[in-house]
Amino acid sequence: MNNYKMIIAYDGSRYKGWQRLGDGENNIQGKIETVLSRLLKVETQIIGSGRTDAGVHARGQVANFHCKKNIEIQVFLGEVNHYLPEDISVLSLEKVDEAFHARFNAVSKTYRYYILQKPMHDPFVRKYSLHVPEFLDVEAMEEAATLVVGEYDFTTFTNAKSKKKSMVRRLDRLEIFPEDDYLVLEFEGNGFLHNMVRRLSGTLIQIGLNQLKAKDMKKFLDAKDRQKVTYIAESKGLFLESVSYEDMKV
Repeated sequence: MNNYKMIIAYDGSRYKGWQRLGDGENNIQGKIETVLSRLLKVETQIIGSGRTDAGVHARGQVANFHCKKNIEIQVFLGEVNHYLPEDISVLSLEKVDEAFHARFNAVSKTYRYYILQKPMHDPFVRKYSLHVPEFLDVEAMEEAATLVVGEYDFTTFTNAKSKKKSMVRRLDRLEIFPEDDYLVLEFEGNGFLHNMVRRLSGTLIQIGLNQLKAKDMKKFLDAKDRQKVTYIAESKGLFLESVSYEDMKV
């Protein structure tokens, strides 16, 4: 059985998220599987590195699928993109070891949250950033960011409610920097809980607006109480940038 790895970019604006659901094909995974199954003439399922929520975008989602056929890479890649909607693109395709698993072999993921820092909103980027016209106190945000870098129980910063699932995650890096008209929040870690990045981003924005103090970030983290977070940043500003593996950066 052959195993193929894909790097995928998508505009998540009109989708219910990455994961295939039982209520139709309004998801990224379902759209790609439909095209692969059509071209390979056999039902084909893909394994993603992880889920992204409704409205979240990706520049470097990673997935793999198995098939018996030996694929001619460039021809097949062109065919896949021909049939996919314009807001989904398979950027690359390669044959990998049969044991490769896009989810289980991932060692870290990088997300970016984009905040548009201009007095007036820009209609051309409204689907891909959160507009915050007020000046943000970046110094306070950076101080707060240092308080959540490390391995912690992130119960406060997730919607996940399963008592069986561990809420402990390792956040390796949380950087805040300007990029053109944006303030970018960049998160890198070994895994992220449901809504974790959006909850952390929302709290950082509140700190930047002086609605909260930097020290409140640590208080929230220690409380392990999701009710502490009153603002979850909108999904439209969030991008899955890349997924890292032990032997490669993709």
